[in-house]
Amino acid sequence: MRINRILGIFFGTFSLLALAACSVSTSPGGSGDSGKHKRSGALTIGFSQATQQSPFYVQLRQGARKAAEKAGAKLYFADAGGDVTKQNNDIQDLITRGVDVLMVNPVDPKGVKAGLAAAKSAGVSVVTVDRPVPSGATAHVGRDNTAMGQLVGERIAKELGPKGGKIIEIKGDAGGAVARDRSAGFHKAVAANKKIRIVSGPYCDYIRSKAVTAMQDLLQTNPDVKAVYAHNDDMALGALQVLKENGRSDVKVAGVDGLMEAVKAIDQHGPYTATALNDPISLGRTAVKTAEDVADGKKVAASIDAGTALVDRDNAHKYVGGTTFASEGAR
Repeated sequence: MRINRILGIFFGTFSLLALAACSVSTSPGGSGDSGKHKRSGALTIGFSQATQQSPFYVQLRQGARKAAEKAGAKLYFADAGGDVTKQNNDIQDLITRGVDVLMVNPVDPKGVKAGLAAAKSAGVSVVTVDRPVPSGATAHVGRDNTAMGQLVGERIAKELGPKGGKIIEIKGDAGGAVARDRSAGFHKAVAANKKIRIVSGPYCDYIRSKAVTAMQDLLQTNPDVKAVYAHNDDMALGALQVLKENGRSDVKVAGVDGLMEAVKAIDQHGPYTATALNDPISLGRTAVKTAEDVADGKKVAASIDAGTALVDRDNAHKYVGGTTFASEGAR
């Protein structure tokens, strides 16, 4: 019994020392006071990502990793797998690793509140990436998703012409700001033509296989469809697959993100009509640079727009290349 008590004291003391070794500064974080968090040595960044089930997020991670390596920073990565509870736990784990700053791509902008509160308590500033949060971040790095939806909507409206027709909309994630804005921009763009009617499809979480299943049902119930708009190219390509299998080359398809597979399909002048640039490599690079500035106490804008552009049949050839997503450098 005495030996057990001694071992218990030893391991308890060791655990406390281990926790102390990976603790971070408790100076307050947030906009305007990030300089109070003083770091020593190489910059360490924690990156909590919503998922790796979409090509966009895989490339976003790669862009951040390459940028961190170039900057001489250490990047700790955590994949929430679409689970907001896991993401909150991931953020806490990254904090205990002693990161200087956090990059967060939230599963749910509101559901990640607990993780952001933990970061604030630890004095670790947060930079959100791609998906903004209502509060709790020093800066957000993303793109104008409303503008993306609007660019694509204008191109589809032009394609359909005065006759209009039925458009099936395949949505991203429920409650997500990206899905909300891409939908709002598209609806705004086609609203002038009263003969265009949008049929709301299910949330497919930006995953192609889910869009395939959804489109199989949607096509059966909407045989008079004239176009399909999906909140990303991966889902749009899933819808295109179903249309091809059913011999429906008459239905126009559009997405968002500039996935190279979609850009090549557009360049072939087939049913795929348009997408909007959302280069994840450059987004990851910008996010890391912003995180570096925040950790160094520099002033950063609350919202940083990485920019976008329409890709359609007129200019798709300029973007065709060997990358996973179209590069903004082709503009």
